[in-house]
Amino acid sequence: MKQKNMNLMMQNKNVDATTRLLLSAFQSGDISAFSKLYNLHINILFNYGYKLTTDKELLKDCIHDVFVRLYSRRNELRDIENLKAYLFVSLKNRLYDESKKRSYISDTAVEEIEPLSPDDVEHKFLNKEKESIQNMMVINLLSQLSPRQREALVLYYIEERKYEDICGIMKMNYQSVRNLMYRGLTKLRNIVG
Repeated sequence: MKQKNMNLMMQNKNVDATTRLLLSAFQSGDISAFSKLYNLHINILFNYGYKLTTDKELLKDCIHDVFVRLYSRRNELRDIENLKAYLFVSLKNRLYDESKKRSYISDTAVEEIEPLSPDDVEHKFLNKEKESIQNMMVINLLSQLSPRQREALVLYYIEERKYEDICGIMKMNYQSVRNLMYRGLTKLRNIVG
């Protein structure tokens, strides 16, 4: 098992190094590097996206949209340190946008839709107020943490990043990130009581 983990880590490092070289070549105008980036990441993105949606056609469309956007914004890519994470986040956002857009389209005829009662409107308003209060409480709690603790917790819980990504973003080793998050969560628990 340990050997398998080591092999997987080495493969990831090789893919990351290859990705950096291809990204640099692509930014310099090498179109074949873009094609190689696409081929290197398409299966990984499909597997990741399939965990978010089972609509394969939607997933394929969104993956292609992500790469079209990447191609059209190639001059702005200098700030990307982890292309794989960038692609995952872009795909997740694209799937979310498409799902949200599709939720507005309904097969139900207008005659079949029941009007909302005043109680429904009040219930929605109360739920929205409750959510707003909870958001304010979270913001207040997070403001009591150190900036580094807040950044680590936001990356992990809100942006759903993995520890390895957080280590790269925060330029810290794995154990330091774990300790930072532990101290932040402990502090939040003590504040909440």
